[in-house]
Order: sequence, then structure tokens, then C-alpha cells
Amino acid sequence: MADRTSEAVWVEKYRPTSLREMEGQESIVPLLRAYAEKHSMPHLLFAGPPGTGKTTAALALARDLYGADWRQNFLELNASDSRGIDTVRTTIKDYARTAPFGTIGFKLLFLDEADNLTSEAQASLRRMMERYSGSCRFILSCNYSSRIIEPIQSRCAVFRFRGYSSEAVRAQLERVAKAEGKKVSADAMETILSAAGGDMRRAVNLLQLTATHVDTVTAETVKEYATVPLRKEVEAMLEASLRGDFRGARDRLYRLFAERGASGEDILKAIHSYLPDIPDSVLPPRDKIRLVEYLGEVDFRLAQGASDRIQLEAVLAHLAARPPPSG
Repeated sequence: MADRTSEAVWVEKYRPTSLREMEGQESIVPLLRAYAEKHSMPHLLFAGPPGTGKTTAALALARDLYGADWRQNFLELNASDSRGIDTVRTTIKDYARTAPFGTIGFKLLFLDEADNLTSEAQASLRRMMERYSGSCRFILSCNYSSRIIEPIQSRCAVFRFRGYSSEAVRAQLERVAKAEGKKVSADAMETILSAAGGDMRRAVNLLQLTATHVDTVTAETVKEYATVPLRKEVEAMLEASLRGDFRGARDRLYRLFAERGASGEDILKAIHSYLPDIPDSVLPPRDKIRLVEYLGEVDFRLAQGASDRIQLEAVLAHLAARPPPSG
């Protein structure tokens, strides 16, 4: 049971301990519950964005399967820390080949961020999954399933986790706030939902951050502590750029970097999420299509280590240099 002291990290403090407590992911949780009830399951692959419940689902499944003995039958590893073949050949192999504890005929090995494993390590892991499937079931978690080799994917039941709906995030935040004796204004709730973007972990962390020294969370306190660009700020920046006001748009971009501490990736995601809501009279559909393609190129450059500032300035310049819509 999670520590319920006031000093605990709220994400862990209020993490569901059973699949019955999980909300959201309605297409996934019932199937996992069926595995727990039947004490039988294949290897699993959880794919989806961060903060969508992949780790929570694995932990809850282990608790529902093994009860009080779940810690003796569950091993969690992070492939970002140990991504080479040696980890597969030693740590994973040693755990997978030992007998389970209790009446369930297999143990669970949860490998988080499995898409960071090298190709050589994944090939070795595939052989482990085949050889020790009688004593161990593997749960692989990743952000990008395309980075998992096909032989592993074909041996797993694949579950694709989606970002939480605003309603699901709101319900969880209201429960946490009530349990902690905090109040959240309507504007603050909308601001947190906008900043989280379907990421439950980010939403709860932001609530804890803003509620640490106040009993009532307001939109102003959220904006003060949020490290991601908020919807209205990104709207104002793009509107200036679409008007041809590159200097004004760039000034707003610099404030996001300097005053808010936002990263280029965060700003790019916010721009992408706002695109569908730009009126066609301001940005015609064909231009939106071209812009999405361009944002994809910028995202790749950022991933390769390009300058956040230069790449985002280029996006604003690209918009500001467009000819005005006809008619």
C-alpha cells in the first residue's frame, strides 16, 4: 500500500493499487482484469505516450494476480538505464529462469522504456521470451512500438494506451484535491488540463507543485509554476505570426523560453495541438497540411539536437512569410 503521508509524491500516493481502481483506458483495463481473474496471460506490450497509465496498469495487474506476494513475483527494470545485451543475458535471464513464488505458475517481468533497447538486446530478449515463457511473462512498455522489432511484437498482446480524456484527468484531480484538503478554481483546473495534454502524471505533479503553499489553487499560481506553454500563450504567438508580425511572435516565443522555461519540444507540441482550431479563413486547409509536414521536420531536427530557439523561430518565420489568404 502506498505511503499516505503528506510528504509523499502525489503521483505515487494516489496511484491505483488495483485494476478495479483504474479509470480511463476503458478498452484495455477489462482485458487485463480478465487475465488476473483467470491467472493466465500472454506476454504483453504496452505502447503509448508518457503518463497514460502503462506502469500503473502493470503494477495493478501484478497486485491483482499475486495479492500479498506480488513483490516476490514482480521485477521492474528500466531499459533507459540498462539498454545493452549484457542486461538481457544476466539480470533478465537470471530472473526469468527461476521458479515463481506461490500458486501462480509464472512471474512477471516489467521492462519499461523497452524501445530504448538496442537491436542486439531485443534479439536476445526475443529468445528469452520464447525459452522462459513457462516461468515468466514479460510486460514491455514503450512510447513508440515501431522501435520494437517485429518478432517481439508478434509474440505479445499489444495494448495501445491513449492520452487520458479531460474528464478522466479532471475526476482524478478533484479526488486528489479533496483528499489533500485543497480547492482548485475552475480556471485553474482548465489551465492544468491544458498544460497536461492528457498526461495524468504531469497533471497530478502540476497540481501538487502549485498547491504546496496555498489552500486554493488559482490559474495565476498554475501559470507561475507550469513549465509547459499554455494554450492562450501559444494562440497569441501564432496569431501574431499569422498577421505577419514576426517580431511580436518572436518576442512571445522568447518569453516562453526565458520566463516559463518551456522546451522547444513542448512548444512544438502545443503548436501542433492548436493547428486544427485555426479558422480556415486564416490558415487554409492546404496550408495546414504543409505546416504539419514542416512541423514533422522540425521535430526530427530537435530530436537530433538542433537549437530550440532557431527551429521555433523558423516555424514562426514560415507562418509570417505566408501570403495573406485571398478573398
